[in-house]
Amino acid sequence: MNKTIQRKVSPWCWIPTLYIAEGLPYFAVNTLTVLIYTQLGISKTEMAFYTGWLYLPWVIKPFWSPFVDLVGTKRGWTILMQWIMAVCFASIAFLLPTSFFFASTLAVFWLLAFASATHDIAADGYYMIELTPHLQSAFVGVRSTFYRIASLIGQGGLVILAGWLERTYGNIAAAWSGVFGILAVFFAAVAIWHIFFMPRNANDRATSNDTARGILAGFGRTFVTFFRKPHILSAILFMLLYRLPEALCIKLIQPFLIDPRANGGLQLTTSQLGFVNGTVGVIALLLGGILGGLAIARGGLKKWLWPMALSLTLPCFFYCLLAIFQPEGMAWISTAVFIEQFGYGFGFTAFMLYLIYFSQGESQTSHYAFCTAFMALGMMLPGMAAGWIFDRLNSLDLFGMGTGAGYVHFFWLVMICCLFTFIACRLVHIDPSFGKKESK
Repeated sequence: MNKTIQRKVSPWCWIPTLYIAEGLPYFAVNTLTVLIYTQLGISKTEMAFYTGWLYLPWVIKPFWSPFVDLVGTKRGWTILMQWIMAVCFASIAFLLPTSFFFASTLAVFWLLAFASATHDIAADGYYMIELTPHLQSAFVGVRSTFYRIASLIGQGGLVILAGWLERTYGNIAAAWSGVFGILAVFFAAVAIWHIFFMPRNANDRATSNDTARGILAGFGRTFVTFFRKPHILSAILFMLLYRLPEALCIKLIQPFLIDPRANGGLQLTTSQLGFVNGTVGVIALLLGGILGGLAIARGGLKKWLWPMALSLTLPCFFYCLLAIFQPEGMAWISTAVFIEQFGYGFGFTAFMLYLIYFSQGESQTSHYAFCTAFMALGMMLPGMAAGWIFDRLNSLDLFGMGTGAGYVHFFWLVMICCLFTFIACRLVHIDPSFGKKESK
């Protein structure tokens, strides 16, 4: 009787909370850490290098994902990771006000990143097991929407809340400690909710017929077939280089927006930053992604690859202008962020669709996981070096601008790095018919 009741639970009871829980830790690890450590006085070299390492769990995720199948259930892994993430958030809240916050919170963020990556594996696996193919298609838009809502909360709502707490208590560390305390309570509540509302499925069980050796052998075969795909070298170059300008920018944009004007920044408050990134930026990102999908459906991926590459890279020029002129009006800053995020959303569509294209054939799911690992690696390595590059440029007197013009020089360097994106597009191989809407 209990099973009958559980199997009648509507997917609406667990899909929204599941994908908010999937998105929030990712943005906390890869976005909020940059802002927090910058505000707490960590140098840009150290901030970018150490927060860059936090991408690693998503890079190596394919290497341990097969073993999630060996022990327990997808539902059990999902709920366990939510409890671990709740403990991590509570630990960060406790450690941020201490004198040893940097090393200690980095260690906890590292654990949080591994738990989040494992949660992604288990949650996505549970989604495919629990729902029929028809329901998977019906709810794919729902899961994407609530992941975007997590983006809105993580990059907007939480930052605005931190700004309000900062003004209330006059202490940055205490403000962020409050935010992470709220996240800890939220994830504990989500774990409890899912205990009752994520149905148990008879097909959700450990793969007892497989051994670790058998899984390793299968993984090895998948690994070999991936690297034997046609045009593998140009594909890997594309995965690593297409987003190079973004990978460099992502560690410096938030510090640029909040740094004092005397240091070349725009001196936004924490709440203003939350509004710009979490509302203006997210809305532009969604619009760009929607229009990108519609464009490719009409003309195919190959036709739209170059326009989308230009869309992804050229808006970086607006950050050059912001760094040179340092406008004070929020309207100018918001407009620049809107254009940059819209261009990124539009251009990123081609990248994600290429990963699907290249993964086609034998072992499509596993090959897609390898592609996303290369995507994460392409973000991780440049991001780790971005702070060091900025500090070196900031100490040089280039073009008669004197020292301290690091942001101007850095964003011009990003524009030069757009050439690598164009080279990757020139080398990549794509079937002209891929992505086009089939004619009747």
